[in-house]
Amino acid sequence: MNQPIDKERLDEALELIWVLDEEGHREHDRFIRSSDDPDNTLLLKTLIDDGFILVENGTVRLTPKGQVRAKGLIRRQRLAERLFTDVFEMPVNAVLDDACKMEHILSEELTESVCTFLGHPPTCPHGKPVPRGECCKKFRVDVAPVVTRLSEFEVGATGKITFIVSSDPSRINRLNSLGIAAGSTIKYLQKTPSCILQIDETTVALDPEIAKEIFLKKI
Repeated sequence: MNQPIDKERLDEALELIWVLDEEGHREHDRFIRSSDDPDNTLLLKTLIDDGFILVENGTVRLTPKGQVRAKGLIRRQRLAERLFTDVFEMPVNAVLDDACKMEHILSEELTESVCTFLGHPPTCPHGKPVPRGECCKKFRVDVAPVVTRLSEFEVGATGKITFIVSSDPSRINRLNSLGIAAGSTIKYLQKTPSCILQIDETTVALDPEIAKEIFLKKI
């Protein structure tokens, strides 16, 4: 008699389906190719019976219930990765295992607090999107974020750039050529009319709109 599928394995399967969807793989071969495996057959059956997925013509689709569950798991994992790298300054390649553990134990309330504390990061350290939460829709901040936009940074303070978000790749390349990149340390000299910052011995002036795309933490 087959043993019931444990919750962690169900969660891992839902995460895999979410990531495959995110990467544009509609035919989930990686997920269903071993359907002759009794363990995998039971896993699929459990996910279907629990209302998390539908399987049609070899394609696995998350139900609305499955989407909610998978989104929460992915959100917690990627926020944990960002917490470990931005706050505890752990190497990016060393945080995945611990982040995977955190995703199973973080409550919804704590997840929202972590997200707010980090300044609602749009991506994880690997560049993958962090699913938005209710806290991201609010305009007020209950906890001072550890990561803020350059446009909102304290004049005279020194900070380390954590990430840059721009829809224009060429703009990121231009910023990188000026030494403005993730990991760079800057001193914020002036906010208006232009944002002026110092990197090493170089002073750079930026348009305020560009400054909104640069996120950093105070050091």
